[in-house]
Amino acid sequence: MADLRALFSSNDPEEYDAAEAFTDRQDQWLSVAAALGEHLQRVAGPGFDVEDLESPRTNLIMFHGVGGAGKSTLLRKIEAALATAEDRPVQWGAPSWTRRLLPIRIDLSRSASTGSDYERVLLTIRLALAGELGRTLPSFDVALRNYWEAVHPGELLDEYIRRTGIAGKVTNLLPGQLQAGVGEIAAALQLPGLIGSAAGQITSALVTALRERHDRAQALAGAARTAALLEATPDLESLSFYPHLLAWDLAQLPAKKAVTPVILLDTFEDTADRHRDLERLLQRLVWLMPNVFFVLAGRSRLQWADPALHGALDWTGPSAWPGLAAPAVPRPRPITGSGRQQLIGDLSPEDCEAYLSQRLVQGGHPLIGSRIRAAITVRSHGLPLHLDLAVSRFLEIRRSGRTPTPVDFDCSFPALLARVMSDLTPEERHVLRSVSLLDAWDLELATRAAGLTQQATARRLTERPLIAENPYALWPYHLHRAIGTAVREDTHNEDRWTPADWHQAATRALAALGEQWTTATAQAPSRMLLVACLRQGLRLARDHRLTDLGWLTAAAFDYTDDSVWEPLTLPADITGAPDTPADALAELLTAITRRQREHRQRTVERLSEVLDSGLLSAGLTELALYYRAKAYKDLSQGAAARAGMRQVADADGRLAPKARRGLANLDRLAGDFPAALAAVPTLGWKGRHNRVLGDIHWSHANTAQAIAAFEAGRTEAEERGVAGERAMMQVRLALALSFADPVRADAELSLAHQLLEDLDQRANVLLARVVALIKDAGTNGISDRAQSLNTDITAAGLPYLHRFVELAVAFHDAVLGDDHPLGSTIDHLRELTASGDFAYFTDIAHFMAGLPLPDLSSTRWVDGSDPVRTRWRQIVLDRRALLAVPE
Repeated sequence: MADLRALFSSNDPEEYDAAEAFTDRQDQWLSVAAALGEHLQRVAGPGFDVEDLESPRTNLIMFHGVGGAGKSTLLRKIEAALATAEDRPVQWGAPSWTRRLLPIRIDLSRSASTGSDYERVLLTIRLALAGELGRTLPSFDVALRNYWEAVHPGELLDEYIRRTGIAGKVTNLLPGQLQAGVGEIAAALQLPGLIGSAAGQITSALVTALRERHDRAQALAGAARTAALLEATPDLESLSFYPHLLAWDLAQLPAKKAVTPVILLDTFEDTADRHRDLERLLQRLVWLMPNVFFVLAGRSRLQWADPALHGALDWTGPSAWPGLAAPAVPRPRPITGSGRQQLIGDLSPEDCEAYLSQRLVQGGHPLIGSRIRAAITVRSHGLPLHLDLAVSRFLEIRRSGRTPTPVDFDCSFPALLARVMSDLTPEERHVLRSVSLLDAWDLELATRAAGLTQQATARRLTERPLIAENPYALWPYHLHRAIGTAVREDTHNEDRWTPADWHQAATRALAALGEQWTTATAQAPSRMLLVACLRQGLRLARDHRLTDLGWLTAAAFDYTDDSVWEPLTLPADITGAPDTPADALAELLTAITRRQREHRQRTVERLSEVLDSGLLSAGLTELALYYRAKAYKDLSQGAAARAGMRQVADADGRLAPKARRGLANLDRLAGDFPAALAAVPTLGWKGRHNRVLGDIHWSHANTAQAIAAFEAGRTEAEERGVAGERAMMQVRLALALSFADPVRADAELSLAHQLLEDLDQRANVLLARVVALIKDAGTNGISDRAQSLNTDITAAGLPYLHRFVELAVAFHDAVLGDDHPLGSTIDHLRELTASGDFAYFTDIAHFMAGLPLPDLSSTRWVDGSDPVRTRWRQIVLDRRALLAVPE
């Protein structure tokens, strides 16, 4: 089908081919085909009764979705596919049915605009049947003509049809068929004198004949309720029950004439009014015609299965409409299939690419370039209306004489927002703008962000298709991203917000997030809620330059305490130095988190930039100093690390225990074990005393004491629910065991991998790989594994771990008793520890091999060097015995 708008966008109609592109929507077609196939089987079954008014109805399917999602296009394509096989997309495949179908698509928005509503719907259906069948439908035709003469006296039906826009190729057939139907009834009643009489006379005669069970009258109009319908006052209420007669007439057609209408009702949202008047009439149409299949499309789910509507509609509840009922087990709303309620969701990136490639074609190639197509796809988030508007913008830019570029499509479209806003009340528009600031939300969060006291408006908004729902998410609701962007960038609507309005809403939203987090933390701390609140809160504070960062500061400390390091990546990171306290806090946490995936030197640079800005509070300054000092330590810059840790410890703030632990670790790295051990009693849980103690013991080959310390630390972490510390203790437990007990170490290492799986602790993941080398020492492949591990350590910017790898290789060489590679390993280890940090690793390598130290060592062991030497040498001998390595 030609795209007329595009065709009339250029003076040269041959310049390019403009066609209405259609993405296959195969899932939706399969749903229609399956439902229609079931319907045809049921109608053809021996137990089907067209006059059964009590059985549940499954003769419909509902497509719902936000404006611009492609519902109307889908219905047009379904209509064409049901009419002729040539118009059915190849990928949809051939249907399984053989029965003749008659698709009838009705745009309900036109009914509403002309004011004819239900009359127009019913006349459209009868007009389509007139053209398809070419014959009368007696009982319905008599009733319709009687209604027409009573309600539209003196108005010719054919003139009305033309005036209301229903006219088509068969416009003149319907009045003639209605007259023929009256004549057929008159002839059947053997009352030729009534032919041409007023419909009321024929109706009275037919009612009398039906009451007297006249055989020929029964054959032509023998539905059980025909007489009662004809006796009723001909008005709109009566007209709404006439479809029962039409369904009966269709059921009486001979096999050669039989046809199944498929009625497609588009823009069903336009039936909405306060009292559901038109919706009630249309529901009767569906219920009273069980041998007809209906495909509906609108912006909201069909609520007929909701028992709460009892009284507003004739048939409600899940027993009446089982296919429309919500699933017993909640599921995310964006799932494509949900019974006979089908959400028209976003297009995939592949579908967007196909749409844009096919929409405008020049010389057999897409007119829209690949980079522009990619930019449009990203910005659209799969919303078809956005794609359509982007194509129009592309043509508009070309008409101006300029070549479109990708940056031209980094925008939203007022027309998209107008389509969304048109359905919403002023209160709903207010809530919509408020929640557009949030990535996800619940009713309470939306209500608080909007500054309201009651949740009713937020609840109504969640029933709109522009809101997606996932009942299993922390916050179940989120706004379509393309729509959210359009809402925030709105500069055209009369009731658009001012910058002050947005700032106030962001302030309310930030406060609401903080209240949710603080309330939940007081009852039962939730890491998931903490991270979610931080992600949204940081973005709000940064984007809207908010100054009240109270709860965000507390949450930042709680986030770092657990050492889990979930990504806090913001949608668009700041560029250059931060210029607000919110910028500084966001960059601080981003730098701390990203150190798990960035080189530690980059971490130092980012944290230095934040500190130099002077925008952090005193507490947050200590946080930045502490993690910069940790990065310095990992980079083997001991002096800078010690200075930073000392500054934080002397401040005696929240991080002082951690800083004191850092100083104790620096003493250990320098080989001053007595000083490190002396600090342990002062650390407590906050200073992770058992971690420090365990590191001292394994370095001394005191395996049992190291195991006890690490197990105690793991227990402390488990009791406090600190997953990050628990994983660290588990890795160190496996490390302590890996030298002396490789069998148990293997089991502990397996648990360590499980605990690390849901965390982001790059250093500990790499250390676990070192542990695996140590436990496998004396076996094949160690050298290659060590080389690969060193490559990954270099990429991670964690040079201190190279020393652990070389210690593992030294252990391997000592176990095998191979002096030549051992000497090279020790030399390399000496080079790596030349700064003084981990110099005791060189001592341990000599102890393992039973070699004397070449120089006087600076290491101060707790119990002297001789006992340490003895213990390390015995570990090597035990491994040799385990592996049966010859002396």
